[in-house]
Amino acid sequence: MAHGEFLRQHSDDPELASHVMHDYRTADLDPQTRGMLDYAFKLTSEPSGVHRDDFAHLEELGLTHEQILSVVLITCVFNFMTRLADGLGVEPAEGRQEWVESWLSGPAREQEWLLQPKS
Repeated sequence: MAHGEFLRQHSDDPELASHVMHDYRTADLDPQTRGMLDYAFKLTSEPSGVHRDDFAHLEELGLTHEQILSVVLITCVFNFMTRLADGLGVEPAEGRQEWVESWLSGPAREQEWLLQPKS
């Protein structure tokens, strides 16, 4: 949630940031962005399941080796920081959790895509 909130605050597209926070698969994304997010999701949720084919798919989408390395490093850094904070029992900054909860129970409900059933 903290990363999604950061994206909402610093993005030129807060609706896209909201999609990414909740389920990027519901967003209208170009194939490269969707591919990067699919890869980052897989690397996060099942790292031992990532294979050469996943890397090749990103190449087919037009990503350079440097861009793929950036996707991997950014994913790793965010995962590391999340696990570090969780492992040390770091709590969100005062007011941060309340802000996220108020957004989820208020403005988030006004976004139709959040209410659509997942396919």
